[in-house]
Parts: sequence; structure tokens; C-alpha cells
Amino acid sequence: MANNSTDFYFVFVGFSSLQEKFYPVLAALMFCIYSFSLCANTVVIMIVLLKEHLHQPMYIIIANLAMSDLLFDTTTLPKVISKYWCGAESISLSACFLQMAFIHSLNTLDSLTLLLMAFDRYVAICKPLRYHAIISNQVSIFLCLAAWFVATSVGIYIMTLVVFLPYCGPNRINNLYCTVSRVALLSCMDSSANRRNAFYASLVMHMCPFSLIIMSYILVIINIRTTTCLETWQKALNTCITHWTIIIIFYIPRVIDYGYQCLVLPDPEVTVVMNSVYTYVPHISSPIIFCLRNKDIKRTLENMCKNFGYFWKNVERRELSTHHTV
Repeated sequence: MANNSTDFYFVFVGFSSLQEKFYPVLAALMFCIYSFSLCANTVVIMIVLLKEHLHQPMYIIIANLAMSDLLFDTTTLPKVISKYWCGAESISLSACFLQMAFIHSLNTLDSLTLLLMAFDRYVAICKPLRYHAIISNQVSIFLCLAAWFVATSVGIYIMTLVVFLPYCGPNRINNLYCTVSRVALLSCMDSSANRRNAFYASLVMHMCPFSLIIMSYILVIINIRTTTCLETWQKALNTCITHWTIIIIFYIPRVIDYGYQCLVLPDPEVTVVMNSVYTYVPHISSPIIFCLRNKDIKRTLENMCKNFGYFWKNVERRELSTHHTV
């Protein structure tokens, strides 16, 4: 069956060793993860958009990361949930390639956005007097848009490495979603060069920003150590810890996965687990970390909750008053 046939489709294998009786449990877990990610990242985006005192470069970048995570989860998790809840495990050829472009674009966008965060913190700590001259809201928005453009270009490039390959035989993808490394294996011709180029492109788009992030924070730490003011030192360190936590959650599992793929013959089941960990854990962790560790976001969220509580109390009082009047 050729890949130009409208009947061709792929089937997601997912967790192949998972017994069928546990499918509803996994579907419920994925549904909870998606619901939480959807709500938490939407809250972060709305807080940054609606509160004028958060219209600052750092929070614009945070909202950009939340938007990227939200779109990625929306691209992948509904299909995962439907597979284990309803048995809808197949995906058409065109839908698979579209999902692939989104996945690789948004993964790249996450990496570039974390680099922008590190750049923002570097300027804020190492060049505080020139911060507003170097990074303004307009500059921050421009950098975020540039990151979207680069990420989209990378995603489209990676997709083109496999979109023109012939598919005529096996159609079972050893993953929860479409990626080049898994889809290219199903081609009728030798796709080793395509998979290698896609791997190198992903490696560059993750490891280059990661290296620059490490370099920037080395300079930040050097600057912090030379600061004589203890209060300034502690404030700068607390700000960095939030970003370091997100960076560790995002990059370390990826570094382990790249090393695993290079050093040993990857086991499909292990690969699926590792992909799930380094994909979805950061997406649900980031909004929690920002809301708990960032004082401005935390304070804004607390005030919104208080105002919401006051609103409902007033509504209840009015209803009681109307009831007694009647």
C-alpha cells in the first residue's frame, strides 16, 4: 500500500507491555495531566495578559513558554487519551505528518524560550543598570516571535525529511505520537540518513541553547559571588533557582535520552516512557513552579482568588437578602 493512498494510516503502539485492563487507568491519568496542564498554563497566560504590572519582559517570556506547552499537550494528549479510552489508536498519514511538524516545532520553541529566560536573567543580574535599555517589552515580544519563526522552520524541515518517503508495509508506530525517528523506520526504503539528519537537527536545537544557558548562568554565578550586598545576592539567587529547576526538568531527561540512543540499541518500551517523562512532566511542573516561586505571579493569583471569594460571598448575601425580602 503506497503512501499516496488515502487509506493508509499509522497505528500507535504506545506502552506495548501494558495489560488491557489498565487502559482506563492510563487514560484517566493522561486526562488528568491534560486537564491540569490546560488549566494551569491557561491561568499563567491569562494572568500575564490581564494584569498590567506583569507586562514585563520576563513574564512575556513565561507566557510564551506556557502557550508552547499548552499547544503541545493539545496536539498529542487527546489522541493518547482516545487510544486508551476508546481504542482509537490509528491516525491518517496527513494527520501524522501535521502532528509531527507541531511536535518538533514546539519542542524547539520550548528550548529557545528557556534560552530567552536565561538571557533575561543574565542581563537583569549582570547588567542591571542597562536592563531596560537592552530588554524592553517590544524587544521581548520580537525575540519570542523570532523563536516561533525558527522553531516552525525547524519543525517543517524535520517533517520534510520523512513526508516524501514511501510507506507501503508496517504501520505500527512504537510511540504515543508521531516523531521522525519512529515514523521513518516504517518506510519502504532505507531511511537511516533521514533519521540521522533529524536527530542532528534536534540535537543542535536542544544542546546549543542548553550550552548557552549553562554559560550564561556561569557568568551569573560569578557576578553573584562578587556582589558584596548580601540582600542582592540572595534575591538574585532566588530568582535563578526558579529557572534552574525548570531547566533541569526540561533538559536532563533529554540529555539522558540522547545518550541512551547513542550508546545502546534503544528499547521501544523504554523510549516511550522516557519520551513521556521529558515531554509532559515539564509541562505540568512549569506553571506550578512559576506560581509558587515567583512572588509577583503568586501574589496576583492570591489576590484573584480572594476577589473571586469576595464576589461569591456578595452573591450569596444578595440571594439571602432577596429570599428574606420575599
